This record gives sequence, C-alpha cells and structure tokens, in this order.
Amino acid sequence: MNASTESQPSGSLDSVKWITVIVILSGVVFANYFYGDESVLYRAIGAVLGIAIAGVIAMQTVKGHNAIAFAKESRTEIRKVVWPTRQEAIQTTGIVLFATFIMSLVMWGLDSTLFWVVGFITSVQV
Repeated sequence: MNASTESQPSGSLDSVKWITVIVILSGVVFANYFYGDESVLYRAIGAVLGIAIAGVIAMQTVKGHNAIAFAKESRTEIRKVVWPTRQEAIQTTGIVLFATFIMSLVMWGLDSTLFWVVGFITSVQV
C-alpha cells in the first residue's frame, strides 16, 4: 500500500454513510426475522439486495475506496506469481505426505516409549 492511500483524511459524510450501512444491515436482519413466514426465495432476494445496497454505500467511504484499491493491487500481485506446474505440485504433495508419514511414525514411537516408561515407573498396567 502506498503512502497516499494511508494518509487520506476521512470524508465528512463517512460517519453518516457507515450509520446508514449499519441501519440497512440491521433492517435486513429484522426483516428476515419479521417476515419468517414468507417464502425463503423472497427473503433471500431481499437480503441480497439489502446487502448489495449497503455494500455500494460502504464503498463510497474512504475505507471503501482503500479496500477497492487494495483489491486492485492484490490482483496485480497475483498476476506476478509464478504458479507451479502440475508435475511440480504432485511431487511437492508427495514429499509432504511422505514427511508427514515419517513424522507420524516418529511421534507414535515416542508416545509408545513414554507410555511404556510411565507404566514401568508407576507399575500401572493398561
């Protein structure tokens, strides 16, 4: 993130916009509860529309603009990643599975040994 995005002053109407977003989302929750006897399809459509409207309003704030800028920068960085080929991914997965198997055997052996030692010291047979 660059310095110009972090040092932007908050907009004068940002608090009003955030209150509006909270009221809309609260209204969606209340309406979903109040209209519980209605069809799930209608309630879902209403909820999606309410959340979309709240999202559009939230994106008009300074934090919303920062989130959009961050998403665009992230997309740019994702394009720069060199992804492994299928064969590399399969080989790496095999190595991880083998190492996990070996470590599970080591942990099982250590657990069995400690179990035996504690049983020998305490003379408790299980």
